[in-house]
Amino acid sequence: MASIASKHSVGATALTPTHFMLLYSAMLVASSGNTALQSVMPAIGREIGIADFYVAVAYTWSAILWVALAPFWAEKSDHHGRKTLTVMGVTGFIVSMLLCGVALFSGLKGWIGGALTFGLFALFRSIYGGLGCATPSATQAYLASKTRRSGRVAALSALSSSFGLGTIIGPAVAPLFVLPVLGLAGPLFAFAAIALVVVLSIVRWLPNDKTGRKVGRGAAMSYPSLATPPTGASIVAATAPHRRTRLKWTDPRIRPWIVAGVVAGHAQAATLTCLGFFIIDRLHLTPSGSEGPISIVMMAGAVATLGAQWGLIPRLALNPRALILWGAVIAAAGLMWTMGARDLYGITLGFALTSLGFGFTRPGFTAGASLAVPMNEQGAVAGVITAANGISYVLAPTLGISLYEWGHDLPFVAFAALLVGLAIVGRSRLSD
Repeated sequence: MASIASKHSVGATALTPTHFMLLYSAMLVASSGNTALQSVMPAIGREIGIADFYVAVAYTWSAILWVALAPFWAEKSDHHGRKTLTVMGVTGFIVSMLLCGVALFSGLKGWIGGALTFGLFALFRSIYGGLGCATPSATQAYLASKTRRSGRVAALSALSSSFGLGTIIGPAVAPLFVLPVLGLAGPLFAFAAIALVVVLSIVRWLPNDKTGRKVGRGAAMSYPSLATPPTGASIVAATAPHRRTRLKWTDPRIRPWIVAGVVAGHAQAATLTCLGFFIIDRLHLTPSGSEGPISIVMMAGAVATLGAQWGLIPRLALNPRALILWGAVIAAAGLMWTMGARDLYGITLGFALTSLGFGFTRPGFTAGASLAVPMNEQGAVAGVITAANGISYVLAPTLGISLYEWGHDLPFVAFAALLVGLAIVGRSRLSD
C-alpha cells in the first residue's frame, strides 16, 4: 500500500504518502469491519437463539439509509469540507460498531432477550448506514481536489481498491478477535478501536480543506460487502462532467444492462446472506466454533472475486455481454456445487467458483451500461450503476433467508435457476 501511495504522490497528486494512507485507511477499516461483522453474525444469531430471518432483516434498514443518503453526502462535501465528512463517516462507523457490540454482547450474556438484542442492533447499525456512507465520497473528493486531472482516475482507483482489500482482510482477521471475555462480539469492539486510531490520525495529520479552491468531487459507493466490490462506476462519477438532467433506470439504452446487474446482484447478495447459516448447518457446527470456517469460505470468495476483476478480465478481454453470460453460468454452477458440498473444502471451492462468476457479471453490466451512452452522460450512468449495486442489499437478504428457512438448498437452486435464465435471456437482449 505504501508503494501505491508513493506512486500517486509524485506528479499526479499533491498528497504525501502519509496523507494518501490516511484516506486509504478510512476506507479500509470500514470495509474490513463490515465484512468481519458479516462473518460472525450467523454464529451470534444462532448463539442468542434468534431466528435466521431476523438476523438478515437487521441489516435492511442500514442498507436503505446507505443507498438513500450516500448521494446526499457526495453532494455535500464541498459545503462541509472533505476532511470533516471523512471524520464524520469514520466516527459514525465507530459509534455504530461500539453500540452494536454492546447490544450483541448483552444478548450473548443473556442480559437482554433476543428480540431486543437484534432490535437494538438494527437501530445502532443504522448509524453506520446513515453516516458511514459519507466516508467513500469524502475521501474520493479530498483526493480528487489534490490530484491533477491526468492522474485522477489512477489515484481514485488506488483509493477505491481499499474496499476490495477490506473484503479479504475482514473475514481473515475476524476469528482472531473472538476473545475470551468478549466472545463473538469481540470483532466489533476490535474494529471500533482500530477505527478510533484511524480517525484520530486523520484529525491530527490530514490537512484541513475548508479553505482554498475546491476542485474535484467524490461519488457515492454501493453498500460495502462481498457482494459489492468496486467496479469503477464511482470513479467515473467522480471524474465525469456534471450533468443537469438525471438518467433514468428505464432509459432503453441502459435498461437491459441495469436489469442484468440487479438480477445478478440480488442472486449474489441473497446467497451470501444464507452462506454462514448454511455452513453451520451443513457441517453441523456449534455457533461458537463456526466463525473460523465461515471466514475461510468468505475470504476465498473475496479472493476469487478480486482475482476475476483484477486478473482474469484484463487478460481475457471479454466484451460486456460475454462477461454477463459467462459470469451468470459460472456463478450458477458454483451455487449448485456449494449446495452439493458436504465438507468445508467443497463449500470453499464451490463458493469461490460462485464468486468468480459474480466477479464477471458486475463489471460486465457496469461496462455495458457505460458504453451504451455518450461521454457527456458517463457521470449520470455511473450514478445509476452505483445505485443498482447498492439496492441489492435492501431486499435480497430477506428474500434469501426466507427461502433458506423453507429449505436449506432452496436459495441455491432458485438463484442458480435465475442466473441461468439471465444467461438465456441475455443472449438476445444484450448487444455486443
